[in-house]
Amino acid sequence: MSRTRHSAAFALITVATLALTACGSGDPAAAPAGTAAAKGRIPTTDVVSSVHKDEAAAKLLPADVRASGTFTIASSIGNPPGATYLEDGRTVAGTDIDFADAVARKLGLKPKREVASFEAILPALGSGKYDVGTGNFGVTEERRRTIDFVTYINDGQGFAVRDDSKPKKVTDLTQLCGLTVGTGAGTTFEVTLEENRHLCSDAGRKPYEVKTYSDQGAIWGALQQGRSDVVMSTINGLRYAVEQQEGVRFLNEFKRLDVGFAFKKGTPLAPAFQAAVNGLKADGTYDRILKKWGIGASAIKTSQISPPEIK
Repeated sequence: MSRTRHSAAFALITVATLALTACGSGDPAAAPAGTAAAKGRIPTTDVVSSVHKDEAAAKLLPADVRASGTFTIASSIGNPPGATYLEDGRTVAGTDIDFADAVARKLGLKPKREVASFEAILPALGSGKYDVGTGNFGVTEERRRTIDFVTYINDGQGFAVRDDSKPKKVTDLTQLCGLTVGTGAGTTFEVTLEENRHLCSDAGRKPYEVKTYSDQGAIWGALQQGRSDVVMSTINGLRYAVEQQEGVRFLNEFKRLDVGFAFKKGTPLAPAFQAAVNGLKADGTYDRILKKWGIGASAIKTSQISPPEIK
């Protein structure tokens, strides 16, 4: 690959992720040649404005929320297809955005959205700063202790490398021994990697090094420039990203996780949000959102409130 083509490919993913960072079977990377993902464009099809209020779901909201007609939502932006910016650098788009906006319409509410860093959102929910958080938050046992979730897709953890890298598949973290792994700060990936670093030492091998970054552009930059050997991130995010760049490839899925809206523990909003997500499945909006973003295989059968972590 020429230096010019390499630079252009890297610029494309950097623009999509740095304009401002988290966790399906199936293969969104195998999008047909005519799709937005294959051509490097961010889909802009409107799949939300036709959603109508579901009175039964809205009645599940606390009275004060129904009266206010709004809720506050913190959104982590920068990891497409979950959430990114359009070319204007202001308009947000992605699966997280479409689902949040569609649920709001189902409940007859208007979301007051604030962009926040991925690692800051969950603590802010606990303090009451926001009502809801989105950032492709995977449901884990550790998070369930302090956070409630309402699930809307299934995603998980995976790996990607440069084309010239030797790893073909990572089914055991000891296969990373001696390598440098780049990942997002405050994510399930960072936790998984740090908790299992001892496996290399236990096996008498050099531990892998973990480098964390606050945005996806920096993660991919480190990989492309040889400062890291492997990227660990969301399955859908990795598959989307490798379609936008040359010289990198998706390695494999590693662990499945349900993904959900995040709330302060004990929130009274969860039943209404669950009913709204299931309402979107019933009226076809759910499938249209997944089709728009090329992640149809990440569909869940039904929304759940804080289900056990997938083992």
